[in-house]
Amino acid sequence: MSGTGGPMGGTGEHKDDEEPRWLDEQEKAAWTGLISLVLLLPAKLESPLRQEHGLTLFEYLVLSHLSEAPRRKLRMGELAFLASGSLSRLSNVVKRCEQRGLVVRMPDPADGRYTLAELTDAGFDIVRQAAPTHLRAVRAIVLDALNTADQKALDRIAQKMRIVPDDFG
Repeated sequence: MSGTGGPMGGTGEHKDDEEPRWLDEQEKAAWTGLISLVLLLPAKLESPLRQEHGLTLFEYLVLSHLSEAPRRKLRMGELAFLASGSLSRLSNVVKRCEQRGLVVRMPDPADGRYTLAELTDAGFDIVRQAAPTHLRAVRAIVLDALNTADQKALDRIAQKMRIVPDDFG
């Protein structure tokens, strides 16, 4: 709600005895639009990947980032950041991908405290097959609806709101 009597407070620090900063109409419209994107967009992008390739969106993002990395290897922490997920979520997904023969994990030879994830040839093949499906969905659902100025604005907003997982580091 907006105005002074609604349940939607601001995002800043708030003490229990302070009156919340209620959303005005523009803030409410922006928030409603953002939360709709956050909640609905991933499922729309994931659906064709699941149907055609048996991959979740997060699995695809993990495999895709590995496919673009030098020697198809990345440290798990860096991969979690690139795929916009927590390290614990990534570990679970990489374990499932390992069981399917798509990824292998190994200690980083440069620093054994870190773990590397490496995309296998089978993993690379599935990314190569799934990439056109994902690209079609991204274009149809997101990019084709936006002009260049909208795309630049979306990028600028995303950069301002960049959220780093708590366990990144």
